[in-house]
Amino acid sequence: MQIRYFAWLRERVGAAAEEVDPGEAATAAELIEVLRARDPRYAAAFEDISAVRVAIDQEMAALETPIRGAREIAFFPPVTGG
Repeated sequence: MQIRYFAWLRERVGAAAEEVDPGEAATAAELIEVLRARDPRYAAAFEDISAVRVAIDQEMAALETPIRGAREIAFFPPVTGG
């Protein structure tokens, strides 16, 4: 599964994208827990998941959304504009 990171998440993780085996993770939130356990960089990036948004196969989704069969998961901070 392709994982993409944007903005400060990319900076903290140290990569824009990577291939990840989601293991037993069934939702985006569970995938975050898998990532957090990998390395302190991921733990820092996902320290406050209330500040993280997710897109599954380029569609906005809730963290509780199932990820089975997804090809791409993108994590990014909330977007603001004016």
